[in-house]
Amino acid sequence: MTNIQFAKRLQPLQSNVFADMDRAKAVALTARRQLIDLSLGSSDLPAEPHVIEAIAQSLDDRSTHGYLLFNGTQAFRQAAANWYEQKFGLQVDPQTEVLPLIGSQEGTAHLPLALLNPGDFALLQDPGYPSHAGGVYLASGQIYPMPLRVENGFLPVFADIPAPVLAQSRMMVLSYPHNPTAAIAPLSFFQEAVAFCQEHNLVLVHDFPYVDLVFEAGDWENSSLNQKSLVPSVLQADPEKSVSIEFFTLSKSYNMGGFRIGYAIGNAQLINALRQVKAAVDFNQYRGILNGAIAALTGPQAGVKSAVATFRQRRDAFITALHRIGWHVSTPKATMYIWAKLPSPWNQNSIEFCTQLVKQTGVAASPGAGFGKSGEGYVRFALVHEPLLLEAAVERISEFLNSPST
Repeated sequence: MTNIQFAKRLQPLQSNVFADMDRAKAVALTARRQLIDLSLGSSDLPAEPHVIEAIAQSLDDRSTHGYLLFNGTQAFRQAAANWYEQKFGLQVDPQTEVLPLIGSQEGTAHLPLALLNPGDFALLQDPGYPSHAGGVYLASGQIYPMPLRVENGFLPVFADIPAPVLAQSRMMVLSYPHNPTAAIAPLSFFQEAVAFCQEHNLVLVHDFPYVDLVFEAGDWENSSLNQKSLVPSVLQADPEKSVSIEFFTLSKSYNMGGFRIGYAIGNAQLINALRQVKAAVDFNQYRGILNGAIAALTGPQAGVKSAVATFRQRRDAFITALHRIGWHVSTPKATMYIWAKLPSPWNQNSIEFCTQLVKQTGVAASPGAGFGKSGEGYVRFALVHEPLLLEAAVERISEFLNSPST
């Protein structure tokens, strides 16, 4: 067999928390375990009927069956700009400051290709979402992990970043409400981040998929923001869009994960650079999907409120059940996740905990170490099932924690 030589940039991509857990789940299924999968943050809720109808009507329109270039996405870009203006009181130019994406993950993975030369640093949250690191590796960049610690509210401390690293850094990636810790950030933090990036000539990237999945505001005053959101956009801290770009996806707010639709919004030069990368990789989604996304952004928002209520109910049921078995974790204010500090003796081996848990009980979770070094000692549970099944999962977890073999 020919000895194929692969690029060195693939080496850091050989391990992925979701791929690793997928293999562990397959082993559990082979052993005929009844699987309760809490490892993947893929909403089990359906897209709203008016969204599905908009897509369905597009199917009979032959003009939607061809390639879709940038100018053909004007209606979607306008809907996205209007949505931001209504939600955050921000003025957005749909022609130069909005770019459709195949989910926000495409944006966060491709943007480093437009910003980094080989060896340049990207400042990433630790723990953080895996695709943020993947994009940097594909661009042959280096990662400086910014530790997120509970005593700091899972916010990075910019003063801790070494000067030599800063001198070689080109971008910082943030994401609040945060996956996996479920932390939220105040506007004052984003103002600090914007000032820091301006001072050090960094691009500030904000991944914003959980803007609507917020159960309560943080300990800060947002009434002066003129917004219909409990959490701020980074662009409110950078209204001139001097250094910032933000990524939004319809996967969480509108339960459209499988449709792969999102967008970038922000600095026009960054949007144009990302557009250049995207043009080399793909065109756009099927126009019918964009029509569904327009319906989601401009139509009734009752489904968003219903989804938030559903995940709040699930959060409360899961937290109550964990407390009942003696596993005390804090109640998250946002997202669809529980970030739980592991009990002894598992507190420094999250991968083994998750592997053995799914093997012995069929309950799948994501190990904290899979999100970065600072995630070790934690486990992430995704609230993607009804309360009764979540409570059943906790019962299995209790049996696992109390079994003689553990």
